[in-house]
Amino acid sequence: MRYVILFILSSILYTAFGQVGTSAAPHYDKAVEKDSEFASPKSNNLDIYLLIGQSNMAGRADIEPQDLDSLEGVFLFTGIEGNEWEKAANPLNKYSTVRKAISMQKMGPGYTFAREMAKANSGKPIGLVVNAKGGTSIAEWAPGDTLYTEAVKRVKMAMQFGTLKGIVWHQGEANVSKSDAYPEKITELIQSLRTDLGIPDLPFVAGQLSEDKTARHAFNEMILTLPALIPNTGVATSEGTSTIDNTHFNAASQRLLGERYAAEMLKLFKNQTSG
Repeated sequence: MRYVILFILSSILYTAFGQVGTSAAPHYDKAVEKDSEFASPKSNNLDIYLLIGQSNMAGRADIEPQDLDSLEGVFLFTGIEGNEWEKAANPLNKYSTVRKAISMQKMGPGYTFAREMAKANSGKPIGLVVNAKGGTSIAEWAPGDTLYTEAVKRVKMAMQFGTLKGIVWHQGEANVSKSDAYPEKITELIQSLRTDLGIPDLPFVAGQLSEDKTARHAFNEMILTLPALIPNTGVATSEGTSTIDNTHFNAASQRLLGERYAAEMLKLFKNQTSG
C-alpha cells in the first residue's frame, strides 16, 4: 500500500511539474505543496551533501518499486521558504533550479548513496542538495556561470541547517572526445567550490562513465587519476554496470554506483581522521 501511495504522489508531481523550462527555477503548485510529504529535521544539525553533474546524476533510469520509498533519516532540500526540507524520495533532482522537464528526472545514484551514508551516520540526519542538469559539459559548470552559481547558492541556503560534508559529481558524457582538457577544468571546479564554500579540504567524489562504448575508456582511465591530482578526492568506478541506451545507467547500476560513491566518501572521511 505504501508503494502505491508513493507512486500516485510521484505521478501527481510529474504532472504538475512537467512543463518546467530548462532555465527557470521550478514552479511549485500550491496544491502539490500542500499534499507533499514535507518534513523538518528534528534539529539544524544535518550532514549535507551536494550532488551535481549531468544526466546520470539527474537520473534517467526507471524508478523501480524498491526505490519508491522515502529514505529514513534523509532529507531533500526543496528551497521552498518555510518548507525547506522534505523526506528524501525519488526523483531526487525534482527541485533542481537548472533541470530539464520533471518527466525526465528519474533514478540516479543519489538514492543509494544517501541510504548508505545514513547507515554509517549513527542516526544523525542527512540533507541532500541535488542540482544537476542533463546534457551539460564541464565548461558549463565553470565558476561564475549559471550552473555553478546556482549550485553554490542552493547549498549555501541549505548550510543554514547543518554542515556541508562532501560533493558528489557525475559528469563527462559531453566531454568524452576532449578528455585531455578535463583534468585542468575539474581541478578549477573543485578548488573554486572549496574556496567559495569556505571548506578547503571538502571531500569530492567523481564517477566513471559507463563502459558500453570504447570511446569512454580514455575518459574513465583519466578520471582514475583524480585522487593523485587533487587531495581529498575519490572516484566511484563503473565496472560491472549496464545502461539502458549505451549512455544512461539502468536502475540496478545506479544503485551500485550510489553505493560506490558512499564507500569512496567514507574512505575520504577515514583518511581525514587518520591524517
